[in-house]
Amino acid sequence: MSRRRALRLEDRIREVPDFPKKGILFRDITPLLMDGEAFGECVGRMAGLVRGKVDTVLSIESRGFIFGSALANRLGIGFIPIRKQGKLPHKTYRMEYELEYGTAAVEIHRDALKKGARVVIVDDVLATGGTMKAAVQLARKCGARVTSILFLIELAALGGRRKLRGYPVSTLITY
Repeated sequence: MSRRRALRLEDRIREVPDFPKKGILFRDITPLLMDGEAFGECVGRMAGLVRGKVDTVLSIESRGFIFGSALANRLGIGFIPIRKQGKLPHKTYRMEYELEYGTAAVEIHRDALKKGARVVIVDDVLATGGTMKAAVQLARKCGARVTSILFLIELAALGGRRKLRGYPVSTLITY
């Protein structure tokens, strides 16, 4: 019986120099998403890290929704979106976070989680960690326990992991 060669997800990430501005090397996940086998492998690896340890998947708008909803489906559990300010129709909790120039905010429905729920929060890229830190604070405000944080990609040089100390952070690809 032949063994299938391990799929390297890194081979499905396109490097785009000088985007969105000169000097930035953008990691484009579009080729990974276009490849059904690679996308399935990605979601399967994420599921393997949290299966049996979480009750609900949360993810951050917008690319986090791609991975979070697929992960929730694979695990057979619920999915809850964390959205940009003003996008949710019901009563929300709101958390601001720092941007390079100014602040932004994310929100979650106040009734989204049961007290004590074990959650994983998923996003595509860990860069500076500000958005994920705000998402963690929202989950905790709802009374949930953040048992895992997952990313497809970590840009280690930007130090985002430091903002998430005390939480189990996993990434599939590190640059």
